[in-house]
Amino acid sequence: MRTIRALWGASHPGPSVVVTVLAVALGIAAGLEPWRVVLLGAAVFCGQLSVGISNDAIDHERDRSVGRTDKPLVRGEVSARTAWIAAIASVAAALVLSAPLGAGMLAAHAIALASAWSYNAGLKSTPVSIVPFVVSFGVFPSLATLSADPPALAAWWAWVAGGALGAAVHLTNVLPDLEDDRRTGVRGFAHRLGARPAAALAGIAVLIGAGAVLWGAVDAGPLGAVAWILFAVVAALALATVVRVIVRPPDRIVFRLVMVAALLLAVQLVATPGTLAS
Repeated sequence: MRTIRALWGASHPGPSVVVTVLAVALGIAAGLEPWRVVLLGAAVFCGQLSVGISNDAIDHERDRSVGRTDKPLVRGEVSARTAWIAAIASVAAALVLSAPLGAGMLAAHAIALASAWSYNAGLKSTPVSIVPFVVSFGVFPSLATLSADPPALAAWWAWVAGGALGAAVHLTNVLPDLEDDRRTGVRGFAHRLGARPAAALAGIAVLIGAGAVLWGAVDAGPLGAVAWILFAVVAALALATVVRVIVRPPDRIVFRLVMVAALLLAVQLVATPGTLAS
């Protein structure tokens, strides 16, 4: 049980659960049968476990060097070898669970996971560190629509919204760790851009995503009050983020503003009256 708890802690449980819940919500929005929704959720959950655990397995020496005692591998609660076994088993389970949902879903999930693993494996330290997030989150809505019968890719606006959400998540996620990353030689896109421009760009990305979802809702017919309210709140938070980083250096409030805006963008994506499939 100690090992299981440690692996769970290494899996980045918060993001893993949030992404899984989003996948289930998108599956319901896409009109999937209950068994397909369950299988979709299980596949995405295993995939997220693999991404989180592999990240800590790859970074455990770097995390140790900067004193990241919040990490189970750094505390010695689980070995790197065990973490690698768990990460590989999880990604295999994710692909096995994806297969009954169709070849399209299996291929799309494989692409999303390969992109996420490529970030962990080294792209995080390059100028294109944002690309895996844009790719993985851009593909993400199609995991639901490709799980349907008949399968279909997600609508273009869902791709844009997903990619924009991924960009915002990446730019915001690295802000608290910029100094630790610099000390260990990690210089990704956000590090090269700088904290203030990265935070502003994250707000702009959320605004673009919200606009794309609203466009999709307009294509479906007259907009309801919920669509406008969600768009207005997301837009207000995104603009508040941009204004705040203009007048003062990025801080924890900026981080929270972008994360709340990104979460509401995900809600907007699920709740939009537009047709999710292309």
